[in-house]
This record gives sequence, C-alpha cells and structure tokens, in this order.
Amino acid sequence: MNQLSDRLNALSPSQTLAMSQKSGELKAQGVDVINLSVGEPDFNTPEHIKEAAKKAVDENYSRYSPVMGYPALRNAIVEKLKKENNLVYSADQISCSNGAKQSVCNVIMTLVGAGDEVIIPAPYWVSYPEMVKLADGTPVFVSAGIEQEFKITPAQLEAAITPKTKALILCSPSNPTGSVYSKEELAGLAAVLAKYPQIIIIADEIYEHINYVGKHESIAQFPEIFDRVVIVNGVSKAYAMTGWRIGFIAGPAWIVKACNKLQGQYTSGPCSVSQKAAEAAYTGTQAPVEDMRKAFERRRDLIVKLAKEIPGLEVNKPQGAFYLFPKCSSYFGKSAGDRKINDASDLAMYLLEVGHVACVGGGAFGSPECIRMSYATSDENIVEAMRRIKEALLALK
Repeated sequence: MNQLSDRLNALSPSQTLAMSQKSGELKAQGVDVINLSVGEPDFNTPEHIKEAAKKAVDENYSRYSPVMGYPALRNAIVEKLKKENNLVYSADQISCSNGAKQSVCNVIMTLVGAGDEVIIPAPYWVSYPEMVKLADGTPVFVSAGIEQEFKITPAQLEAAITPKTKALILCSPSNPTGSVYSKEELAGLAAVLAKYPQIIIIADEIYEHINYVGKHESIAQFPEIFDRVVIVNGVSKAYAMTGWRIGFIAGPAWIVKACNKLQGQYTSGPCSVSQKAAEAAYTGTQAPVEDMRKAFERRRDLIVKLAKEIPGLEVNKPQGAFYLFPKCSSYFGKSAGDRKINDASDLAMYLLEVGHVACVGGGAFGSPECIRMSYATSDENIVEAMRRIKEALLALK
C-alpha cells in the first residue's frame, strides 16, 4: 500500500545521484570505475578557508545563526557582487541557504503555485523541473540543441511565454552543457523579458568562476529587468566547497523576505561554521579560484580533443563549467552481443558496465540524444576514461 503523498510520487529521483551511487557500488565490488558522473570539483578546499572554519570552531560559532545568514557573510557577498559583477545590493537583499540548490528551491517555492508556468531552457539541470513540480507549477521546456550551442534565442523565449508564465530559470555557465551566454545574447533575452513585467528571472550563476571566455556576464546587469532578477550563487564550485553547503540569493527585497519566511520554518539559517568559511572565501585571496579555473580549462581542451577522435560523437567546445555534453544518437539502435542501445540511458549504463566509466544519460537533462561527462577529475583519468569509452563504442555494431 502506497501511503506516500501525491507530491512525492510526482517527483523523479535524481539520475545524477543514482549514477554516482551505481558507480560506487561497482567500485565497492572491486571494479576500477572512472567516475565522470559527478558534478563537483576534485580539488580540496583552499587552506585559508579551512583555517577560518577552525577559528570559527575555536571561537564558538556553534549556535543558531540568523535565518538569512550572519551579517558579516551577507556584507561580504554585497562587496563581491559590487566588485566582480558591478551590481549594487544591500545586505537585506541577500539570503544564505544550505547550498545554491536550496536557494533555487526557496525562490521557486515562494513564487510558484498551481497553474503557474516556469520556462526552463533544455538541456537543464535535473532538479529544476522537479522543484517546479514540487511547487505545483508546470515546467515549460524550450529546447536548444548542439547546433545552437545549447542556448535559446530571444524568439524561442518569446514563443514560450503565456499569460501563465511566472518565471524563467536561466543557468549560465550551464550544467549540463558548459554553455555560456554572452552579454549580447543576454541583452536579447532581457529585451524580450522587459515586455513581460510579471516574469521573475531566476539566474543560476553557481559556475560563474569556471569560465573560459573571460568575464562572467549576469542577466541582472540590464536595468530594465534588474528588479525582477534573483541571482543564485554560492561557494560550492568556485572554491571547491560542495560539502560545506552555502549558497545565496541576491534579489528584490520582497522575494528575499519571502524566502527568509519559508526558510525560517523548515531549515533556519545554514551551518554557522560553514558561513565563517564562506566569508573567508569571499574576502580572502582569489588566487586558488584562478588556479582551479586554469586546471579546468586545460582539462576541457583535453577531453574535447579526445572526444572528437571518437567516431559518431558530435562534440562542441563548452565555454564554462566542467561538463562535456556530446550528442551520441548515432549509436542508438546499435548492439554489442545481446545488448542493444535504445537511448542515452542505455548508452550510459553500457559505458558503466562494459567500459567502467560513469556518465549520465542526457534524458535526465531534457536532451535524450546526448550524454553528460564531468571532467572534474585528473588528466590521467580523463585520458583513460576516453580510451575506455572509445573502445566500448567501437564495439557497438
């Protein structure tokens, strides 16, 4: 007898976490699996950030923090936004959460209700549509394939807008594709959004610093829509702090206040020690961020080069994040022995069980013709993983 709520039953499990778990199980059995499924830096948190956390423990930062985070952290974020993004916010327009994931969910849960539509460009991060469904909203997908670098056009955006449209979720640099919207491309989207004052823009910028085109461009920079943009960011990717769980939103005071009300009822403020570590991340040296970015750029060039040498994979050159999202549909319908590949999920499972490389099928991201590979791993692992993938794919006839 299923006594679970309809809300829970409507949710899909996270395929990225499921793939990571499956590869972990094979590893536990002694199989040498290279994991390209996980979306986190393989670097350690920089030393000065760890030192700040140790100091916080010694100074007894062990009590509840304010729901929206310590003032010192929020002020550090205000300074970061001013200095790096040329955006002016006050501390009461910042709210910190248990990771950017909660930040996105807070905004959706406070804004979206039954009958509301949320435009989600596809490919998308797996959790966006599930969060919209959790809020009783309706995800509206706008697809952009590899031929347009996985980026939607202003015309596509406008065609998806209806009187029920409540929000747009825009992720740049993107998970799962690594695509980065230029200032000109964002200006085109902003011009459309300016005509529809009811639409809130949720700008997920968690990969801001893993960027290979120079400066990060935020859609919040356009004055005509600034008061409707909610920026979501955090320390996970730029500072290799995924497990510390600190994200934030910056946006209109009325939305931030609503998120604080929601968060006050179900988690309260994020971890006190992690907040002090995040404060050090924002106020201390940024040298480790650039060192990691350079390493990711080198790995990007390496995996793109190797992927292009595999017949049947269609590959573009991502401009940010640490993912490659090749089109692999030329393998659909092929077989190895009694094993047939019908879609990207089958292909991902084949690569895991036969090639011993964990990737994630693109269906989870709204692009069933692609597969996601994370290159947040060593150069040696990338070389060996691509060798295995090439060998496994060549065996398909």
